[in-house]
Amino acid sequence: MLQGTGSDVGKSLLTAGLCRAFTRRGLAVAPFKPQNMSNNAAVTADGGEIGRAQALQARACGLAASRHMNPVLLKPQSEIGAQVVVQGQVVGNALAQDYHAMKPGLLPQVLDSFRIIGEDRDLVIVEGAGSAAEVNLRAHDIANMGFAEAADVPVVLVGDIDRGGVIASLVGTHTLLPECERRRIKGWVINKFRGDVALFDPAVNLIEAHTGWPGLGVLPWFAEAARLPAEDGASLKSSARQGGKLHICVPQLSRIANFDDFDPLAAEPDVALSFVAPGQPLPRGADLIILPGSKATIADLHFLRAQGWDLDLAAHLRQGGRILGICAGYQMLGHQVSDPLGIEGPPGTVPGLGLLDISTVMAGAKTLRQVEGSGLGHSVRGYEMHMGQTEGPDRDRPLLVLDGAADGAISPDGRVMGCYLHGLFAADDFRRALLATLQPGRTGGLVYEAMVDQVLDHLAEHLETHLDMDALLRIAGRPVE
Repeated sequence: MLQGTGSDVGKSLLTAGLCRAFTRRGLAVAPFKPQNMSNNAAVTADGGEIGRAQALQARACGLAASRHMNPVLLKPQSEIGAQVVVQGQVVGNALAQDYHAMKPGLLPQVLDSFRIIGEDRDLVIVEGAGSAAEVNLRAHDIANMGFAEAADVPVVLVGDIDRGGVIASLVGTHTLLPECERRRIKGWVINKFRGDVALFDPAVNLIEAHTGWPGLGVLPWFAEAARLPAEDGASLKSSARQGGKLHICVPQLSRIANFDDFDPLAAEPDVALSFVAPGQPLPRGADLIILPGSKATIADLHFLRAQGWDLDLAAHLRQGGRILGICAGYQMLGHQVSDPLGIEGPPGTVPGLGLLDISTVMAGAKTLRQVEGSGLGHSVRGYEMHMGQTEGPDRDRPLLVLDGAADGAISPDGRVMGCYLHGLFAADDFRRALLATLQPGRTGGLVYEAMVDQVLDHLAEHLETHLDMDALLRIAGRPVE
């Protein structure tokens, strides 16, 4: 199990890299994360939803993603509350204090999922969440040491040197943990090192002397990580605009979700993708504005208007621009969004942006399904993950046809469109066709899925070079050939 000295130290990426590296060695490997908190999710083949990072880790193993790889997923809807997803299905909403009380009852399901994932595997690589030393949350913990103790798995601690204070983080973690948990940690890894690694040698000796834990490697900065799907908002990144580049901008909603949808666009060398921060205007002259998914559509409609982005969108259209909405962004483009049952927040109906002749009602079961079909004359595939049903005349001009059924809508002038499909930009031919509508005559572009697999291979090679991989196998109780 990889646990961290804090959040965003690189546990997800390291888990993906180890999954690919040990799979390349011929082992049957699977990823597992007991509890995740992220609004970037993926739909699994068995009809559930899990954190997007676990889907990438499954891919690194050559496996289809399973709802058991991330049995507890928390999807934040407010500053203190989240939707709770257990073994792939929504079980309700909970405030932080309420969820803390729920955790003892969730542990049996977490352990059941861990057993299922490990049934036919040589090795399961477990990812913790946040910090191993969050002593205020240790009671009923299912994400870090609470899980490690219950499942009896060894732990490797990961520290991030790029943020500074890594020596104190590792030694401080040792200080805060009780002796039984200190013994469970079998070593540590330093991640994101820039510069001459030899300069860190004295620190290695110091950390080992203060903790008794051996160092298993210092990982230099892996720049290609930026080309892999991101997990959370800390990873939102914009590419620089240069002359001749297509400019696509995405307003950064307060509950933005599934923003990994845009990674294939950002990876295109002639596309400048910018996430527009709250309080900043949507830039004039953008070729395309995309309204992203959101975990709280109505709340983010209010947020969008509070930034003045509704006025920017109207000006963008007057100047001949184009707008595309994905999932919640698609719902926002209509005349109104109704939530009579209070599924995402207080019950109510709010006016939408009125840019598509559609309306949405939040009702019925949550749609979770993998789908494939066509759009703009090309094959697409991905997943739907949304509440609500959308109807209206503009749906007579669907953007996509998925599993034989129409999805999405296009305005009469063709400059506003939307759909529910996540992952559509990963389809190379569809993405090229969309970009060609912005820049007629544009051809070429990257092969996205092949690029992701190539980066995973490079990551595996990076870890093989800089970590004691044989020691990691011995810690896991696996023979080293």
